[in-house]
Amino acid sequence: MEPKMDHNYTAFADNKKIASGHVLDVAAKVKKYLMKESKSQVLIFDDDNSAQIEIDFRGTPESVLRRLETSLAASEDPAKKIGPGRPKLGVTAKEITLLPDHWEWLARQPGGASVTLRKLVEDAKKKNLGKDLIRQAQEAAYKFMTVMAGDLPLYEEALRALYASDAKKFEKMISAWPKDIQEHTWRLAKAALTK
Repeated sequence: MEPKMDHNYTAFADNKKIASGHVLDVAAKVKKYLMKESKSQVLIFDDDNSAQIEIDFRGTPESVLRRLETSLAASEDPAKKIGPGRPKLGVTAKEITLLPDHWEWLARQPGGASVTLRKLVEDAKKKNLGKDLIRQAQEAAYKFMTVMAGDLPLYEEALRALYASDAKKFEKMISAWPKDIQEHTWRLAKAALTK
């Protein structure tokens, strides 16, 4: 996954957190770390969803940051995004599949299909906000735990506690894990464990 300018990231080498923050800061610290520990494997996670990102660490620290800045600028440049829709408004066209009676119902609604679908999505987002936040926290914690804690003791029990929203049991299950892994896992899971 490509890094994004407006996200924060955390980097781990083995069980140790080596950097956290804006992607450029994390990249600089990771490059410095790799210059001392060239045999280490570093994994960098998006703090929102635990997606792993790839950064090219070849060359000098300056060249790493220059490449990353160029990549971030290109991905953020709205002029580079082309295609159907209203890009200035953030509108993009994508295909959806509905049954014929759904299309007929949408066509009869004031404003047509697009306006009605946008209203339905906004209503669903408001109605399900709490459930969505819990699900997103569970997914982020699960992704991170699978990569960083899959071989640690009580991993499966910790997952069960996470999905059962049992904060006390979850905390107990991860208590023997390395401190940095434990703290990051708890931070990711916290929204799913508070009722």
